[in-house]
Amino acid sequence: MTTKAVLYVCADRGKLMPSLAVERAEDEGRAYADRRDLTITEVVRDPYGDPNPARRTGWQRVRHLAQTGGIEAVVVRWPTVIAPGDAAQHETLWLSDHGVRVHYSWPPLTSGGDT
Repeated sequence: MTTKAVLYVCADRGKLMPSLAVERAEDEGRAYADRRDLTITEVVRDPYGDPNPARRTGWQRVRHLAQTGGIEAVVVRWPTVIAPGDAAQHETLWLSDHGVRVHYSWPPLTSGGDT
C-alpha cells in the first residue's frame, strides 16, 4: 500500500540558472518518494524568501491538505524549506498532530531516518 504525499518545494532561484534548484529539489523528492512507496499526489511550489510559512500560499495549501485528510506525508528537501529554526519544528509537530509525516529527501538526512 502506498502513502499519499505532497512534494513541497521552496527553493532559491539562482541568477545564472534560475530553475536549477527547483528542478533538483523536485527530482530528488520524486526519487525519494519512489524508493519509499510514497505517491506524490501534488507538487506544491512556493517562491523562496518569506521565512514565515503561514504567509506562503503553497504552505497554506499543504496545511489545508493535512487538515482535510488529503495527504499522509510531506516530502521536503530539508527542514529549513519549511521554515528557519524552531518554526520548522512547530510546523512539523502541527502536521504530526494531523497524522501527516514529514520526510526529508536530501541524501545526508535520509541515511539517519525520517521524522
